[in-house]
Amino acid sequence: MPLNSRIPAGELAQKWGTYKSTCKLVNPANKRSIDIIVVGTGLAGASAAATLAELGYNVKTFCFQDSGRRAHSIAAQGGINAAKNYQNDGDSVFRLFYDTIKGGDYRAREANVHRLAEVSGSIIDQCVAQGVPFAREYGGLLSNRSFGGTQVQRTFYAAGQTGQQLLLGAYSAQMRQVALGKIKEYTRHEMLDVVVIDGKARGIIARNLITGEIERHGAHAVLLCTGGYGNVFFLSTNAMGSNVTAAWKAHKKGAYFGNPCFTQIHPTCIPVSGDHQSKLTLMSESLRNDGRIWVPKKQGDTRKPNEIPEEERDYYLERRYPAFGNLVPRDVASRAAKERCDAGYGVGASKMAVYLDYAAAIIRYGKIELNKQGISNADEATIIRLGKEVVKEKYGNLFDMYEKITGENPYEIPMRIYPAVHYTMGGLWVDYELMTNVPGLYALGEANFSDHGANRLGASALMQGLADGYFVIPYTIGNYLADEIRTPKIDTNQKAFEDAEQAVREQINHFINIKGQHSVDYFHKQLGKIMWDKCGMARNAEGLKQAITEIRALREEFWKDVRVPGTADEFNPELEKAGRVADFLELGELMCIDALNREESCGGHFREEYQTEEGEALRQDDQFMYVAAWENKGKEGWQLHKEDLVYDVIHPSQRNYK
Repeated sequence: MPLNSRIPAGELAQKWGTYKSTCKLVNPANKRSIDIIVVGTGLAGASAAATLAELGYNVKTFCFQDSGRRAHSIAAQGGINAAKNYQNDGDSVFRLFYDTIKGGDYRAREANVHRLAEVSGSIIDQCVAQGVPFAREYGGLLSNRSFGGTQVQRTFYAAGQTGQQLLLGAYSAQMRQVALGKIKEYTRHEMLDVVVIDGKARGIIARNLITGEIERHGAHAVLLCTGGYGNVFFLSTNAMGSNVTAAWKAHKKGAYFGNPCFTQIHPTCIPVSGDHQSKLTLMSESLRNDGRIWVPKKQGDTRKPNEIPEEERDYYLERRYPAFGNLVPRDVASRAAKERCDAGYGVGASKMAVYLDYAAAIIRYGKIELNKQGISNADEATIIRLGKEVVKEKYGNLFDMYEKITGENPYEIPMRIYPAVHYTMGGLWVDYELMTNVPGLYALGEANFSDHGANRLGASALMQGLADGYFVIPYTIGNYLADEIRTPKIDTNQKAFEDAEQAVREQINHFINIKGQHSVDYFHKQLGKIMWDKCGMARNAEGLKQAITEIRALREEFWKDVRVPGTADEFNPELEKAGRVADFLELGELMCIDALNREESCGGHFREEYQTEEGEALRQDDQFMYVAAWENKGKEGWQLHKEDLVYDVIHPSQRNYK
């Protein structure tokens, strides 16, 4: 059965406006008797909860952290895109739409992406009104910087902590509604199942992580705003608590999982330093604005970077992609770094790193400052001092973070970076209204698949999360809830709630009673290694088939031999991790199945069998221009459903950043 994406008819640029003008509404009195559950309170969740509560709905929010301020959204340092054209450099809603579609390698849904570009400007206005301290130019106008995959400056930022400042804005809006009694907040609660009654999502089962108590919560609609699943790789830039459990439980209750193999590898991560590590740290993509990426021209060069003269350096991105240079999209930059390191040009002790160098930027900024201050005949030391001050103002906390982690001063010595797992473009399949194929169950932000295709352009995650929460879901959820106003408050004593709670209890008790030999992390690390080696930056059919076999064997071992200490009725982080890794062990298999099925290269999905003579991704548009939406069939595996991608406005072509 073909998937119905419910895209409105009409011209692309008019679809969202027409939809908003014609969708069903819920009147204010009726909103007061409708309950909505929001799982996850990062940018998508907090913005959705605050907005829906302000509209009059009764909202319950759930997060596993002790505060919504700890959501992983705070780690998005670099910025948020918006088509404001403040720089007067040729930006527009259409150009943002085009760059995002092209950046995603023509595997995103046109209508969703155009809507995202349309509302982008409103996000900035909303956040400024909330007091988000965006960086400003000397005259007071909001400042912009560049990000990969674009030739305009459209990224708004707050130093190197944009995600944190945006989250504080959304969080404060959410807390206002908590104070007014419109939101009931459940911190330290983890959703462990979704309850479906007569085909509609009607609530969740959650565990109080402090007491271990299992709770039932009913609602007329459930919103999953739970982020991405990059931690399936064990080592990633995600917070260690980030997981797929909420989305995966929904998947097992009938929600299709879209494009699971589309994983973003970020090019500017601090390299792995040893087996002891449990997560990786990202250096913001904003550093590619001014930093130049290079490796020595000589293989196996062991000299210190500052000892290698300019003519013996290979600025390989500038050489290979002259039009975009260091600002090529993330997938392109990541593969180029891997290629150089694999060819023997890597640097550092591991030889699995490249340099990100700020020396030229420091000199450039220093000379600009000389002119501004009217200084002539300055020596090089003065130029460097002034340049460092400018760089410190723009990127200071990122440089400080790098120095704390590596012990090296990046103002003096080039940073060492290497690609790492970052964002996941796949997620629950949703239609134009952000609803999964399970009525009443929605997925927002990174938890859905919808806006980024096979590769997310930098500074688009914050944009999508806030667009979904502030400006999309308030309209689209009303279109569904208008037909639910006669539905009374959901009774949690119904059999569906009892059955779901019983299944949750049985799994928890099973974990406690296995009493095996190996820790949860023992299995998670093994899964991560399989995924990184065989479904990471490069994939091939043989490796993916091996990975599927290995993951199945590992999963079987996990269920027989995992050790979960403690009890179920207490604060038990190992028990939490066990449930999350159990889901990762199933998701990992589906990711490999999806990657094996997609016999092409596109964006972050690079099949070695499908590449151009120059080593670029080779799409197969005649066979794979669709969203792969997988239905869970239990022990029988998965069934593939396809949503064909139709491009009415943009003509798909070979991506070219040269």
